[in-house]
Amino acid sequence: MPGTRRFEGPSDLHLHSIHSDGTESAAGVMAAAHAHGLRTAALTDHDTTSGWSEAAEAAGSLGMTFIPGMELSAKHEWRSVHVLAYLFDPDDAGLRAMTDRIRASRTDRARTMADRISRDFDLHWDDILAQTSDGATIGRPHIADALIAKGHVRDRTEAFEDILSPRGEYYVALYAPDPVLAVETVVAAGGVPIIAHPAGRAGLLPEGVMQRMLDAGLGGFELGHRENLEPGIRTLRRICEERDLIVTGSSDYHGLGKPNRPGEHTTSDDMVARLIARARGTTPVYA
Repeated sequence: MPGTRRFEGPSDLHLHSIHSDGTESAAGVMAAAHAHGLRTAALTDHDTTSGWSEAAEAAGSLGMTFIPGMELSAKHEWRSVHVLAYLFDPDDAGLRAMTDRIRASRTDRARTMADRISRDFDLHWDDILAQTSDGATIGRPHIADALIAKGHVRDRTEAFEDILSPRGEYYVALYAPDPVLAVETVVAAGGVPIIAHPAGRAGLLPEGVMQRMLDAGLGGFELGHRENLEPGIRTLRRICEERDLIVTGSSDYHGLGKPNRPGEHTTSDDMVARLIARARGTTPVYA
């Protein structure tokens, strides 16, 4: 889409559509972002780029700048680490192989969990597929939505606290790469990796892991996020200042899937400009 090479804030760099675990189309997500006063937005569905084209077209029609992105699943020991990847080459072989494996693992995991749950509840694989869109990355939120549709739980929160809890008998672990490898792979694809909501209830990653991620090319941290806790934010802000890292703020919008609203946290124009300047894989889509 033609346009001048500039962007305008405010900017929200973390939003999800039905291509992963959001509840709105990619175009609908851009419309929601625009309605909340945003002028630059990224679509960061889990482990997929399938919503990029739709989101870019919608953003352009609304006079917005679109930042192509993805939330890449990673794991250190027992804890999930979400790597926000921006402006990478979507055809990079290494990154495609990684996301293909993660999505296949998600599908296998969801099938196994559905089989386990069906022993005690009226729930079948077709019920879960009915909650997804073509090309969507299937995950626990879709199982939760199927449980809601069947009347077994009231909402996603109840599903995750009960039937889908990691402590429960139905839970199945998901394959995810080591976060250092995830960062290396995003950088090799020309992208800029940023750790999502890095100061939540699970606490900060071990210092050694963060150091290896920084050595691998980690660009910065998403410090503006409703799940971050102040002690961790202070520590990471100091690291960002000492190392001159990129600091982002975002909503992590999921439509009706979460209470998060577009623009509740935003990224400064300076930081968006730094992110764009650092990327080598692809470029923003300007209105």
